[in-house]
Amino acid sequence: MTDAAPWAWIVALALGVEAVLGYPAWLHRLAPHPVAWPATLIEDLERRWNRPDLSDDRRRLSGVVVVAILIGVAVSLGAILHGILGDSLPSLAIIALIATVGLAQRSLYQHVVAVLVPLRAGDLPAARAAVSRIVGRDTAELDAAEIAAAALESLAESFNDGVVAPAFWLLVGGLPGLFAYKAVNTADSLIGHREPRWRMFGWGAARTDDLMNLPPARLAGVLLVLAAGQRRGLAWRTMRRDARLHASPNAGWPEAAMAGALGVGLGGAARYDGVVAARPAFGDGPAPSVEDLERGLAIYRRACALLWVIPLALGTATLLAR
Repeated sequence: MTDAAPWAWIVALALGVEAVLGYPAWLHRLAPHPVAWPATLIEDLERRWNRPDLSDDRRRLSGVVVVAILIGVAVSLGAILHGILGDSLPSLAIIALIATVGLAQRSLYQHVVAVLVPLRAGDLPAARAAVSRIVGRDTAELDAAEIAAAALESLAESFNDGVVAPAFWLLVGGLPGLFAYKAVNTADSLIGHREPRWRMFGWGAARTDDLMNLPPARLAGVLLVLAAGQRRGLAWRTMRRDARLHASPNAGWPEAAMAGALGVGLGGAARYDGVVAARPAFGDGPAPSVEDLERGLAIYRRACALLWVIPLALGTATLLAR
């Protein structure tokens, strides 16, 4: 790790560049997104080590080993890259560009806008197709309010997973920290499920992801509260009251904050693979409208801007303290 002041500014630079460029389509055509490598490794090891003939204890241990391998490879790769590039200012700028691949401010915004545009035009089939790309629930029969709610829930939760948590681990641990977080988060999304096939094998991925998201998720909730404008008080009270209702120790913080910031109700029962799942409700307001989805995107933009202030302020404070 390099000196704290310039490193904090590099984190801010990475956030700013990614917000403008994202992961360009031309680059995606030349090379798959870097999260593809842990996904490929996870899928290969899952086929080898998660056989139904193995005991639950053996599969759980194998899943923990997978997480250890992923973290080891990710940390080593990040450390090697940083070591090769060094700590000169031009090198740190290159590191900032590399770090942008672990952030998702722009792509998340674009995915939610892709839901908003047809929803605003009254094209429910197109809006359902767009929202199906960012949520896991069944979308074929969702009405306009349910589509808006699904998009807002995904926006709030992914604000942590795709923006705040990667930036947090980049700031705390440099490229090794960022790469480790992305590897663990990818593992959780692929195998950290409660279904019988993954319950044991994915236990380690799910628990490690929970631990790595504990501070960032609460920070994400606070940032959404601060971005809520006149509804800051309601957003804070809703987050404090409802966040712990979620089955995840982390996802409820940004979701409850977003519900309070908009004065709407989020969560509640949803259908997955034809089965209705009972989920906690966040907020006391009505179901969200198209206008609420627009306002949610505005809150998201302000929350991202507030996030940029943190490394900038840390870098400035560190410099002034010398």
